[in-house]
Amino acid sequence: MSGAALKKLLAASFPAALCLLGLAMVGTGLLGRASALELAARTVPILLFVAAMTVVTELADDAGLFRFITAWLARAGARPGRGGTGRVMSLWLFVVALACLSTVFLSLDTTAVLVTPLVVSLARHARIHPLPFALTTVWLANTASLFLPVSNLSNLLAQQQLGASPAGFLHLMWAPALVGALVPVAFLLVFFRKDLRGQYTPPKLPTASDRRLLVLSGATVALLLPALVSGVPVAIPATIAALFLLAVYILRRRSALRWGMVPVQPLLLTMGLFLLVATLHDHGLGTALARFAGSGDGFTSLLQLAGLGALSANGVNNLPAYLALEPVAGSPVRLAALLIGVNLGPLVSPWASLATLLWHSRLKSMGISINWAGFALAGLALVAVLVPGAVLALWLAAGMPG
Repeated sequence: MSGAALKKLLAASFPAALCLLGLAMVGTGLLGRASALELAARTVPILLFVAAMTVVTELADDAGLFRFITAWLARAGARPGRGGTGRVMSLWLFVVALACLSTVFLSLDTTAVLVTPLVVSLARHARIHPLPFALTTVWLANTASLFLPVSNLSNLLAQQQLGASPAGFLHLMWAPALVGALVPVAFLLVFFRKDLRGQYTPPKLPTASDRRLLVLSGATVALLLPALVSGVPVAIPATIAALFLLAVYILRRRSALRWGMVPVQPLLLTMGLFLLVATLHDHGLGTALARFAGSGDGFTSLLQLAGLGALSANGVNNLPAYLALEPVAGSPVRLAALLIGVNLGPLVSPWASLATLLWHSRLKSMGISINWAGFALAGLALVAVLVPGAVLALWLAAGMPG
């Protein structure tokens, strides 16, 4: 077996091994039965939501929905009076809007997996350097994920703790969420101002191989978006939408259905991380972390907690970082500060966010290599401004005195 094949095998087997290790913690009693049941009650509906949303977006993508939307956006930026060309800056702003909307309503992983190859292909077609478009998707996939519970798995966990509706969650997070969306765009504009000049020729609208599938998938996504922010547990509308599209595909394009549409490896990885962090909490992790997490709702304490969340996310991953630190976030504002750290902070190490790993996998399949040193330095510069700025926005919006 070659080294590359062995590396691929190890990467594929790691999520299952981690999940088995987590289950072993339950079987041996290292993770108490009560803690395991509490963890299952919190996380099983969320994992079901992740699986259902992945199926919905994969089927909608197969029907051509996202390709159609991307091409339509590119054509909308063209000016008939100037030979049908458009400005690269306008096209990039459309990509910014698409990445933000996809992240907010469909989750950061959807942006990483589906939007990334679309906008890279769009850039290549328009003969534009793809790096500004690719970096836009991965940064905004992470940083635009503070608006709604469905935007990020950590948000769904926090929503349970808060007992808040989507509107209540947005009321708490709107100020840092705006910072999270706007500051990366400003950085990208400065970094790539030369690449974003000039004109481009828009692509033709793609021809749907099955127009009825395209219409039905578009209608399903359009109806699903308001359902996800209605206050109904998000797993319910996502599962209904997934089952509906699966039924449609069974009738019209059964050959397109495959087990790979179910995100088995990410789900196993997430389950394993959840179980291991819960086990560590049963053995004093929360007490150890409390020494470094600060206390109170003052700006300095909130920044301390957010900074610890960002550091932990880049050290391991944002999901275990959130679960590890959740017990020391004893108020809604502190929980919001923790979300700032684990959502906006994972921009330095490749493994800090599952979305970044998925993004890199998509770019690699398209023949685009990433300089991880440059990625880390750019991310570090952004995080150094973004996390304190978002915490300050949270503190001011919450009206905290000190």
